Amino acid sequence: MALYRAAPWQKPLSLALLLAALAVPTVLTALDQAFYIGFATRVLIFALAASSLNLVLGFGGMVSLGHAAFLGAGAYVAAICQQAGINEALIAFPLAMGVAGLFALVVGAVSLRTRGVYFIMITLAFAQMAYYLFVSARSWGGDDGLPLNGRMTLGGLPLASDDALFYAALLALVAAMALFGRLVDARFGRVLQAIRENETRMEALGYLVFRFRLVAFVLSGMGAGLAGALLANLTGLASPNLLQWTQSGTLLVMVIIGGVGYLYGGVVGAVVLLMLEEMLVGFTAHWHIVLGLLLLAVVLFAPRGVAALFGPTRGNDHG
Repeated sequence: MALYRAAPWQKPLSLALLLAALAVPTVLTALDQAFYIGFATRVLIFALAASSLNLVLGFGGMVSLGHAAFLGAGAYVAAICQQAGINEALIAFPLAMGVAGLFALVVGAVSLRTRGVYFIMITLAFAQMAYYLFVSARSWGGDDGLPLNGRMTLGGLPLASDDALFYAALLALVAAMALFGRLVDARFGRVLQAIRENETRMEALGYLVFRFRLVAFVLSGMGAGLAGALLANLTGLASPNLLQWTQSGTLLVMVIIGGVGYLYGGVVGAVVLLMLEEMLVGFTAHWHIVLGLLLLAVVLFAPRGVAALFGPTRGNDHG
């Protein structure tokens, strides 16, 4: 079975990238490009959301086309909390994760009893139901979404500045990646990957396959919920567009580009996709065509994703 294996260079590279990320606001401000800090924050947030999806897709073999529902749920919880007078992220963000996790528990309890295309369609159906729920909820803004009055505070420190929100998003991403890394290297992650490779055999060995998959699905939903709460603070709006199936497709594309089953596949995919989009928009109004061709090239010449180009981190394909 092909199980994840951390490469020896992975930790030093991760540390180097973290140090580089810490310097991003300072460098951009020094170059008089401070408006790109917001874009960098968006990349971090979507890297968190894509990595959450990668936990179930890459390590659990569950192709979910409804993960945008958890992203949107987290955004709306943050906005509703602020409406209720809760402006502290240390309260609102865990609530967003909890609600998204509960929603993922319900979705997973139903969808994980199916396999293949049926699983994909049920996750999509739940996401679309959630989308139409928020669109029809006039008290939460309906089509227009639910705006935030301003950014929240984190431990009493305001997130009003772009720098502060960037570091909050970076902290969330680093914490999530550390957790996901520990999970996939632990017994839980090994069992989850073994289920992905041969579910029947794991059931015969006595493992509770449904339970392992459901726990992974809930954790994944919680990560997406946190990303949604951060995104609402960045944009100042919890929009029903966050729950559309196209948003789920975007997250799926990020994971595929970055590398399905590679710990940092979601991060790499988010960086590549969003940076390509940002650059191409400045060159042509038909940037979708160019982006599609570039993505096709990635799939053809790097079928395991961009992360696979940096070395073997999934173990061998036989063992």
